Amino acid sequence: MRRRLRYRFDTMMSRGMATLIGWMTAACFALVVPVSVLLVWADKKTPLTLGDRLAEIWQHVGVAFRLGGDLGPPLYVLFSVLLALMALLFTSTLIGLITNGVDRRLAELRKGRSIVLEDNHTVLFGWSEQVFPIVAELVAANANQRRAVVVILGPKDKVEMEDEMRAKVTHRGTTKVVCRTGSPTDPADIALVSPGTARSLLILAPGGPDGDAGVVKTLLALGRVQQPTGAPRHVVAALEDGQNHAAARLAGGPHACVLDMDSITAHLIVRTSLQPGLSFVYHQLLSYAGDEFYFSAEPQLVGRTFGEALMAFATSSVVGLLREGGRIDLNPPWSSLIGDRDRIIAISQDDDTVIASPPRHIATGAIIPPRPSTRSPVRLLVLGWNRRAATVIERLDDYVVEGSTVDVVARQHEAAHQAERAAAGLTRLRVTVTEGDPARPATLCRLDLGRYHHIVLLRHDALEGQQADNGTLVTLLHLRELGRVAGHELAVVTELADDRNRELAPTSASHDFIISSQLISRLMTQISESPHLARLFDELFRSEGSEIHLRPAEGYVRLGHDLDFYTVVEAARRQGQIAIGYRLHEETTLAPAFGVRLNPDKRRPHRFAAGDSIIVLARE
Repeated sequence: MRRRLRYRFDTMMSRGMATLIGWMTAACFALVVPVSVLLVWADKKTPLTLGDRLAEIWQHVGVAFRLGGDLGPPLYVLFSVLLALMALLFTSTLIGLITNGVDRRLAELRKGRSIVLEDNHTVLFGWSEQVFPIVAELVAANANQRRAVVVILGPKDKVEMEDEMRAKVTHRGTTKVVCRTGSPTDPADIALVSPGTARSLLILAPGGPDGDAGVVKTLLALGRVQQPTGAPRHVVAALEDGQNHAAARLAGGPHACVLDMDSITAHLIVRTSLQPGLSFVYHQLLSYAGDEFYFSAEPQLVGRTFGEALMAFATSSVVGLLREGGRIDLNPPWSSLIGDRDRIIAISQDDDTVIASPPRHIATGAIIPPRPSTRSPVRLLVLGWNRRAATVIERLDDYVVEGSTVDVVARQHEAAHQAERAAAGLTRLRVTVTEGDPARPATLCRLDLGRYHHIVLLRHDALEGQQADNGTLVTLLHLRELGRVAGHELAVVTELADDRNRELAPTSASHDFIISSQLISRLMTQISESPHLARLFDELFRSEGSEIHLRPAEGYVRLGHDLDFYTVVEAARRQGQIAIGYRLHEETTLAPAFGVRLNPDKRRPHRFAAGDSIIVLARE
């Protein structure tokens, strides 16, 4: 019987609106009229006559159906009922229209298709894992601003993007994050985020085999969107494969900054493999959570030399000059004069903390005279192979002396052919390739790891981020166990895809981690805040110019003495270098700084011990 009643009810509902209204009216009368009779019957003040009782019942029914329940001649009651029905129909229709309109508007807003009317905002095109560290860095960069806006145009649903953003970027401070759904390669969708009034535009690499093609198409689409002010856009893009760099530069125009992720990552791997601990310096230098590069006009230094400017700031580290016309001059000669339109390049906590102060007395007796340095051939081991490996080998040739060797152990058959092509143009480095699985302990045991000065562990590009890191972490654990058994610590540089896996990896004083996606995200964020930083980092990542080095502290000052950092800066200056910080050996395994102190207060004394390093900017 229940199934039959349900079937009849469904059949009635399917007959249309008129049938539904009729049945609902009948059902209401079947409920309202008996209840109204009971109300009149239960009322102690109910009239005694039948006519008066029927009038009371009518009034209850009229109130229930919003018909007024007025009494009077039959024609008057009829007209009052008709008027009430018309008012009820009009009110119901109006409420329905308003409700439907609000629902449609809310549905459109949830789709993320409304235009964004903002000024001086930052726009991110695309959606990938890079978006979260970039937004987090932008929040830190905008901490001293009252109101900052970050707009994201991605191909995902607006609500999904907002939910992920709330889950992974919990602290936003004064920064508002706005998400819009659309294709970053469609000019009509790009117009939704008002790129013409934005401060900077960041194009994220979506990943996958066609990721770089999407970046190039976005650059082309941006060129189709009209710029209302006529000023050049500040566009920052990142490519995964360096072979597409020329096409992206052509699509973006002369004012776009296109970063080659593979080239930058390969450079950091090379530099860190030869100088353990350097990766943590770059991690701090590229993060807004610590000290970073700023450009500051200092009128009181106009006409003075750059050597004098080194000692003019107690809480900032001067590293170069931004010349008139935008030329970057890192670590210039000490006698270089500062012009009236030049700006100081300094490492400082914020843009308003570059404040000049009088220098203090320097303990010249604690300064070690410059000593001649000799370089010996090095032997490196590269475990794994990816598209950056050939670039790593080519750049290693720029830093090592003749007689150095690199042994490559990889599973891929094509690694040998690619390594042979890379070795064809080398002048100082000799390369050998052995086929094997670096994740297997038997392969590692046959290598005699103790004879290598440095080990580079590359992640597999063919696997996804977490899968690639899983194999890398297993290999790293095997290396640490083999080093423990052999009784010496191995210097390992590990390339990871996800920064969260660095917390799981075994830490050691000689272990460095290169997380390319995080480093590129931080680099893009810094360049988006200041276009001059693109040229500055280009100078830092070139083997011909000044670069950051970690040198033993005993090569600059005497150990075991309380010295302020003014003395360290003077000791480095006498060797043609700029001291910007130090690294404490006893804290090399302690997160998050791992012993690195960038831009220390020059007035505070410190006692250096054996194993400590001075971080300097120097020409090799």
